[in-house]
Amino acid sequence: MTVSKADRRSRMLHGLVMRVLIYSTVLVVTVGRVEAADPDPLVDFSANANTPVFRDIFANGDVTNGSGGVRAGLDIGKFPGLTSEGLTVVQFKMVPCGENIPHTHPRATELLSLISGGPLQAGFVDTKGEAHIHILYPGDLIVFPRGLMHFELNVGTEEAFYISALNSQNPGTLDSAGAVLQLPDRAAAIALNQDLDTVRALKSQKSYNEPPTLEAAKPGVCVPGQFVTTRF
Repeated sequence: MTVSKADRRSRMLHGLVMRVLIYSTVLVVTVGRVEAADPDPLVDFSANANTPVFRDIFANGDVTNGSGGVRAGLDIGKFPGLTSEGLTVVQFKMVPCGENIPHTHPRATELLSLISGGPLQAGFVDTKGEAHIHILYPGDLIVFPRGLMHFELNVGTEEAFYISALNSQNPGTLDSAGAVLQLPDRAAAIALNQDLDTVRALKSQKSYNEPPTLEAAKPGVCVPGQFVTTRF
């Protein structure tokens, strides 16, 4: 059977297109995997680190004191031993009715462990809009998937001490409500289904939460030890 030059050219072009599609797919998958987490370490231990031990995070870490309690985090500037290890840790001492307000970590999944006190009401909202809210007691853990909005609220009568581990040395923290209020008035009003005057009043009352700080509930919003439930 004789194949014309036109048919040969058509088959060659088809083969070239298929190869381009295959290579493009492989590239996208590979890049996606590379960007999904911090790079693998190239050394056992950072040359910039003098020790693998960090002493007293609440005195020497990145500490913020808010009306809702104390938050103490780490970064590679404070603790060079974290360099290229793909993780960091934050510790919290939260007063009753204190809250780690809704936020996201765009570059990390978080695993939270309640050590003492509380209990905590904690949870996240998934991409289908479904809320996953739970009550945590000492010894309990909860995972917050990467990039999903989450929060913690001390609904008990005792200070809650808990620790969060995140799988990035620089997870980032985005204040969810504060981010919406950084939008132009009209865009924020549409997003919140409010009028412009209400949005402008909200903007005047709430600043963007940077650095991340624990906040206490206003009087009447939360009573320590009451309504220890996932529904309120």
